Amino acid sequence: MVKLNKIYTRTGDKGETGLGDGTRLPKHAPRVAAYGDIDETNAILGLAVIALQEGPDDQSDIVSILARIQNDLFDLGADLCVPAHDAEEPGTSLRMTTSQVEALEHNIDNLNAGLEPLTSFVLPGGTATAAHLHHGRTVARRAERTMTDLATQAPINEHALTYINRLSDLLFVMARVANRASVGDVLWKPGGKR
Repeated sequence: MVKLNKIYTRTGDKGETGLGDGTRLPKHAPRVAAYGDIDETNAILGLAVIALQEGPDDQSDIVSILARIQNDLFDLGADLCVPAHDAEEPGTSLRMTTSQVEALEHNIDNLNAGLEPLTSFVLPGGTATAAHLHHGRTVARRAERTMTDLATQAPINEHALTYINRLSDLLFVMARVANRASVGDVLWKPGGKR
């Protein structure tokens, strides 16, 4: 369990941070960048939840999905902040699981079933909720790029990579759902503004 009595520790004042296993790394290290991108994704999803709660339509199903995802993203950050070791005993570190990935896939399938097939690429925007979800999607894609870069240097949990990939897909579908009731998809018109 986490217990925070003091918010500042001064241990990072020289540009280093501590990982979950006690290892010290520069704050610009790929591992730190990866879980930083996850944290940023999570913060953006918090904005999406607020926009959903303040919106005109009841989107409580999406709010509950996002609440679970925000918790999952803390799990993902915890997974990334403890380097994987070949001899790691199962259950000694919090790791992303297949069931977390499957939950995202289930959400994608259910939400996408009510949407019309696309005939063009979708532009980020429409409602405030959709814009926040698209923003979260793009930051999740950045997190995926950062994580795949990290994976070239150190082993990481394969479920972590799969999870972040599916998350960006789900956020895309959620953005479409958020726009469905009011403005509809904002479609790309190639060369349409020339």
